[in-house]
Amino acid sequence: MQTLQDTKTLNVHSIESFGTYDGPGIRMVVFLQGCEFRCLYCGNADTFDCDAGDKTHIDDLFKEATHMKSYFSNGGGITFSGGEPCLQAKKLIPLMKRLKEEGMHICLDTNGHILNHYVEEMLQYVDLVLLDVKHIDSDQHEKITGRTNENTLKFAEYLEANQKQFWLRYVLVPDLSDQLEALHRLGQHFQDYTQLQKVEIQPYHKLGVHKWELMGMEYQLPNTPQNTPEQIAFAKDIYEQYFRDVVVN
Repeated sequence: MQTLQDTKTLNVHSIESFGTYDGPGIRMVVFLQGCEFRCLYCGNADTFDCDAGDKTHIDDLFKEATHMKSYFSNGGGITFSGGEPCLQAKKLIPLMKRLKEEGMHICLDTNGHILNHYVEEMLQYVDLVLLDVKHIDSDQHEKITGRTNENTLKFAEYLEANQKQFWLRYVLVPDLSDQLEALHRLGQHFQDYTQLQKVEIQPYHKLGVHKWELMGMEYQLPNTPQNTPEQIAFAKDIYEQYFRDVVVN
């Protein structure tokens, strides 16, 4: 039976106090537990389990964020990432509401698979969405994540229709998501989105392999090499044909 305490706690994997990667400025990044995707190259495989992590009261997260507020003056703020934060949208709503009352900038890093009335309400308090699009081809997306991209593309449509600014994040994996046709198709699909502010190319890396090993899981892309500088520059050149602001993270 769920207690009142349970309704005010989030399953948190970890917190990064001075993040500069997940949104603008200096940010407090809260990585939440739980994800419905099983990305072959996931760098946070230890966030898969919804019930793992530390149960953290939203009051404690609010206090930590307010203590860091002075560091957010350059456009920074708080980012909710994961895992998939939309799985805990209902509990995030009251916390985000309090943070907005304090004037904080809120980012949501999501794969866009979940869009229900809780997520829609939560988005009212989000200033910027970091939308992870794994592949524009639905079959390839399912190969990478275990799910099709239908919900993710609908999520993007919702953001556009509701004038919610977002950045598009794309992991460039050799022989998996770096195909010429796929890069052009993604550009063509999103080129007219007025709420799309930036495209972030994220080079493939193996920094999370040890997490798979610690969990007794077999890493799915052991023989996939990291991108060459030429491969990254090639993808950037293509996306710059469609988008004003393309960066490599």
